[in-house]
Amino acid sequence: MKRGRPEGSPMLQDGYVTPEKTAKKRCEEASEDYEVWGVEDVCLFLERQGLGDLQGTFRDNQVKGTNLQYLTEEHLKEMKISSVGKRLELLRILHLLCQSPNPNIKVFNDPIHGHIELHPLLVHIIDTPQFQRLRYIKQLGGCYYVFPGASHNRFEHSIGVGHLAGCLVRTLQERQPDLRINKRDVLCVQIAGLCHDLGHGPFSHMFDGRFMPLARPQKDFKHETASVKMFDHLIQSNGLEKVMERYGLVLPEDLKFIKEQITGPLPPEDEERFNSSQNSSWSYEGRQEDKSFLYEIVANKRNGIDVDKWDYFARDCHHLGIQNNFDYKRFLKFARVCAVGKKKHICTREKEVGNLYDMFHTRNCLHRRAYQHKVGNIIETMITDAFLKADQHIKIEGSDGNYYTISDSVEDMVAYTKLTDNIFHQILYSSDPELSKAREILRKVERRQLYKYVGQTQPKANTRIKPEEYDKLPADLANSTPQTCPPDVLLNPEDFIVDVIHMDYGMKEQNPINNVRFYCKTDLTKAIRITKDQVSQLLPEKFAEQIIRVYCKKTDDKSLESAKRYFVQWCMNRDFSKPQDGDVVAPDMTPLKASWAAEDDDSDSENKALLHKSRVRLFNN
Repeated sequence: MKRGRPEGSPMLQDGYVTPEKTAKKRCEEASEDYEVWGVEDVCLFLERQGLGDLQGTFRDNQVKGTNLQYLTEEHLKEMKISSVGKRLELLRILHLLCQSPNPNIKVFNDPIHGHIELHPLLVHIIDTPQFQRLRYIKQLGGCYYVFPGASHNRFEHSIGVGHLAGCLVRTLQERQPDLRINKRDVLCVQIAGLCHDLGHGPFSHMFDGRFMPLARPQKDFKHETASVKMFDHLIQSNGLEKVMERYGLVLPEDLKFIKEQITGPLPPEDEERFNSSQNSSWSYEGRQEDKSFLYEIVANKRNGIDVDKWDYFARDCHHLGIQNNFDYKRFLKFARVCAVGKKKHICTREKEVGNLYDMFHTRNCLHRRAYQHKVGNIIETMITDAFLKADQHIKIEGSDGNYYTISDSVEDMVAYTKLTDNIFHQILYSSDPELSKAREILRKVERRQLYKYVGQTQPKANTRIKPEEYDKLPADLANSTPQTCPPDVLLNPEDFIVDVIHMDYGMKEQNPINNVRFYCKTDLTKAIRITKDQVSQLLPEKFAEQIIRVYCKKTDDKSLESAKRYFVQWCMNRDFSKPQDGDVVAPDMTPLKASWAAEDDDSDSENKALLHKSRVRLFNN
C-alpha cells in the first residue's frame, strides 16, 4: 500500500511542478521536433538514449536543439568527449534524430511543383491575414480577361517561390559544405521567397505600374518596398517574433536579412555599382560578405536569374496555355558558388549558357504574348481609369480608426491589408452617385465595350520617348491632323490613349548574361565569363526596345477610321516605324514617307517612284 503525500507536499500545491517534470513535459510536447529544444530538453534526450553521463558536457557548452544537426566529431572532441566509441554512438543517434520527419511539417499539393513540404515557421506566416490577402490578388491582373485560365493568384506563386528558394539553398548547402550554410540561412531565404510579394496591390503590376504613378506621381511607389512594410506588420501584429526565436532565428539580425533579400539596402541606381565583384564595400547587414551569394536566390539584382522567375515561368505558362522552354531543375543540377573578385556568386556550367539565353527569351515571349497583350493592357488601362475616378470616394479603415483612400492606403498596412481585387466589385456593385463614372467604366469592361486599338509603332533607338514626355503624347497625336481626314471628324487629346511599353531581357539595355559567371568541369572553383560571340551569331544584337500602342476612346466606325489616320500621320511626323496595317488603313498616306515606300519590296523601284509621285500630288491637291 502506497503512502499518501503529506498535505504540505509541494507536489500538491497548485501550479508547482518539479524541474525534472518540467523538462520531461517540454520534451514530450516537442516530440521529435528537436529544433525547438532547449538545453535541458537536449539533456533529457541524452538520458533517454543512455548517454546521461554527457549531460554536464552539453550543459556547459549550452547545446540546444538547433545545434544538434551541425555537430561533427571535431566539435565533440572540442567538447572534451574523449571516447571514440561514445563519439561515434552519439553521432549515430543524432543522425537518426535529425533525419526523422518533423511531425509539424505541412504538405501542400501544388499543380506546378507537386507535393511541397514547408517548415512549421513558414506555415505560421502563411496562416496570417496579411499573407492570406494574396489569395484575392490576381497574379496576372488584366490578363485574366484575355486568357480564361489565368485565374491564379499571388498566394500560390508566393508558396512556390518559398519552396524553390529552399530547393536552391539546400542544394548549395549539400553540394558545398564549406559555404557554412546553416539552418538559419535556409529558413531566412525561404521566408524571403514566401513574403517577397506581400506588397502587391489590386491586379498586381497594374497597381504599381499604372495606377499609383497617376494617383500619386510624387510618390515613387514600388511593391517591393510595400512588401517589407507588410512583412513588418505581419510579424508584429501576429506576435511571430517569439515563434521565430523558438525555431532558432536571431532577431533583429535575421529580420533584416529577410527584408534585404526582398528589396535590398540600396537604391536601384547604386545597385549595379555595388554588385561589381571588384567593389570592396559591403552594405548589407543581415549577412557578411562571405555569404553574398544568398542575396542572389530570391531577387537576383545582379543578373535576374532567381527563383521568382523560375516559379512564374512555370506557373504562368501552365495557366496561360503557353509552352515553357526553361527547366529550373537542370539549373539546380549545375548550380555552384564560386569566388568572383571579392564576392561569391552563384555560377553554372559553361555548357548551360545557351539555356540561359533561352530563359530570357522565354521571359520576352511571355511579355509579348501575354503580359503586354494589347487587349489585356487596355483592360488594365480602363480599370485604372475607374480606380482613379473612385480614389477619393472610397474610404478604407486603417489603424487607430483613421480612413484612407485607395492610393493613400499604402501608408497604413492595416488599411492596405484590406485592399485587394475585391475593390473592383465594390465599385461595380455600389449605388453611390459619386462612383457613377467609375462604375460605368467597369460595366464597359464586363460587357467587353473596350477602348479600340488603333495601332502600334516603334521609335528609333536614339529617339525613344522619355517618361517626362508621356503626358504630352495624346495632345501631340491629336495635333497630327491628316489632310485626307474627313473634315466632320475632329479628335481631341482626351480621345486618345498612348501606351508606352518597354521590352527588354530584364536589365534594360544590358545583356544579362554578361553578369553571369560560369565554371568548367576541369576546375569547379574558377569562375569565367562567356561573351555572346562565343555562344552563337544568331543571338540578339539589342536587348531592349520601346513599343508605342495607341487606343481610341471613341468606338464608332467613323471616329476609329479617323483615329487610324491621325496615328499614321503622327508616325510620319515623329519618324516612327511604319504601322503594320498602314497600307490598309491609309493607302493614300503611307507612301508619302520615302523611307516607308522604300520598304515595299513587292514592286520594282520605278513603279514605287511613280506611285510615290502620284500620291504626293494627290496629297498636295
